[in-house]
Amino acid sequence: MFFRNLTFFRFPATLNKALAALDEQLAECALKPVGPMELSTRGFVSPFGRDEGVLSHRVGDCIWICLGGEEKILPSAVVNEATSKKAAEMEEREGRKIGGRARQRLKDDVLQELLPRAFVKPVRANAYLDLQHGFIAIDSSSRKSAENLVSELRRALGSFPALPLNAEVSARVVLTGWIAGEALPERVELGDECELKDPADRGAVVKCQRQELVGDEVAKHLEAGKQCTRLALTFEDHLSFVLGDDLVVRKLKFLDGAVESLESTERDSLQAELDARFALMSAELKRLFVMLEREFKLSQAAA
Repeated sequence: MFFRNLTFFRFPATLNKALAALDEQLAECALKPVGPMELSTRGFVSPFGRDEGVLSHRVGDCIWICLGGEEKILPSAVVNEATSKKAAEMEEREGRKIGGRARQRLKDDVLQELLPRAFVKPVRANAYLDLQHGFIAIDSSSRKSAENLVSELRRALGSFPALPLNAEVSARVVLTGWIAGEALPERVELGDECELKDPADRGAVVKCQRQELVGDEVAKHLEAGKQCTRLALTFEDHLSFVLGDDLVVRKLKFLDGAVESLESTERDSLQAELDARFALMSAELKRLFVMLEREFKLSQAAA
């Protein structure tokens, strides 16, 4: 269950008391099966699996939650083909071309006919709240998907004043400085991937992978005025990731230095294993967030 991406939002520390009855509040917005005439549904499920009753899991000051969903699989090509067939039948029957409004009504009829028979795809989005540092981290690199989870949590709580990270320094300038040779934060090392962009509108974009980043090739791009917008890093030999100038963490991996303790201990249930993994993950990501907060001067959320 290790997260693979991190999109952060901050919330005020005064919110901690409002989370005291979190399970009961999430239960009011628990996932319900998608109806025969619905395209999708969203709601909270247990982090340990949909059949479990508990809707959040807490280790220390970190809380794990999971937003589940069900989506109907109804490809547009299938709908369009069925609509075209019905339209052709109607035109042959009536001896005239049908207009746009009539075709749209046919399409709506096709949707109503096909929806109850469509396959259902389950979806799942994990997140965890760190009460000590006032942030929620969503396992997604998509801002829209992350905002959807925050919106669902806001609906469950009645109020959840969470906002995207606000850096008081330019993230792009900081990343460019690191790749240009400025001192990296303590226990942080460069990886082998970066993205460089010309700041001009529709300027050139250079993507490097499996590339030595400290060398003439990258240096020439920097001398030409390109700026670093994504940079691969390792942290404490425990985490590797690609950090963007939007402060989204992508391609997150937990390295041997982080997970070796898990492999040396046997556990008697899947829930115990997931509990141990969440405890380890939240501890590692707490340190990562503290580093980002310091280096990018992240603002506190207003109460």
